[in-house]
Amino acid sequence: MIDKSIREILRTKYRVENGKKFKLTDFDPADTAGLSLTKKEAKKALRKRVKRLCELQELLYANAQRTLIVALQGMDTSGKDGTIKHVTSGINPQGISVASFKQPGPVELSHDYLWRVHMAVPAKGKIGIFNRSHYEEVLVTKIHPDVLEKQNLPKEIMKDKKFWQHRYEDICNCETYLDRQGYKFVKIFLNISKEEQRLRLLSRLDLTEKQWKFSPSDPKERNFWDQYQDAYQEAIATTATTEAPWFVVPANNKWFTRLVVVELMIAELEKFEMVAPKPNPEVLASLNLLKKELGGVPDHQELEKELEVKKINELKEIEKKIQMEKEKLKSKKIK
Repeated sequence: MIDKSIREILRTKYRVENGKKFKLTDFDPADTAGLSLTKKEAKKALRKRVKRLCELQELLYANAQRTLIVALQGMDTSGKDGTIKHVTSGINPQGISVASFKQPGPVELSHDYLWRVHMAVPAKGKIGIFNRSHYEEVLVTKIHPDVLEKQNLPKEIMKDKKFWQHRYEDICNCETYLDRQGYKFVKIFLNISKEEQRLRLLSRLDLTEKQWKFSPSDPKERNFWDQYQDAYQEAIATTATTEAPWFVVPANNKWFTRLVVVELMIAELEKFEMVAPKPNPEVLASLNLLKKELGGVPDHQELEKELEVKKINELKEIEKKIQMEKEKLKSKKIK
């Protein structure tokens, strides 16, 4: 259904790691990379790749050396929540962390704007998913200056002509720092068309079970569509790097979006070249003894060897203690 060559296309076609020639308008929100799957086929393909993602997540957790951070950005209704739900289905909850970056509250505003990012970064061995991310600080704050004003920055900083340039630099430096500590960023922009967003907003109003998702501010925010597209254009072009690339993923077809996102996560985890960690040396040295203790069926020849080694080690411990006692007695006589 989806062979190796197609998976490679999904991993590379939407990648942006050099923004010099990047144009958001070059990416089609309705693109499906030539794939045409039924709903049933798409679900089957996704289940298969999620299974592979689960295997890699277990290795990631077991090794506890690296962390994968997936930053999901996109306009309202672009499918961030649904993507997280479907792509992480089946993953052990202990190995995944999801953080939502909503409008900052009093605690966040009393710190620097990247403070809450560091607070949301998961421990080594986990997959971290940011539902929106630190990029809100160069998107929403650009479109709505009143949000920026709440951060109580010094006037001279606010008036600096290089204010936004400095923010982009700070974000890149933060991601580079984390990359050097074993944290790999996959930054995904869910690229939805304006018309598709309109239809999804109408769907939220028409379906009772989705009405709770609708906000009165949604239609008003659509008035800033062009400004947001410009903001994303600049943010992606300025912060796409080899260490922390952007992926402009088509979002008009939910089934395709989910297949691409799961493939991107798998691709990055496979680059870690993880293998199952070796068991504790004591466990390896006493496999058959442990099996016997647990009522299992040990390899009797190996069991005899292990028992012999165990006796030898016990005798060595006894000899060691006797020697220590001799040393103590000797030191007392000298005194």
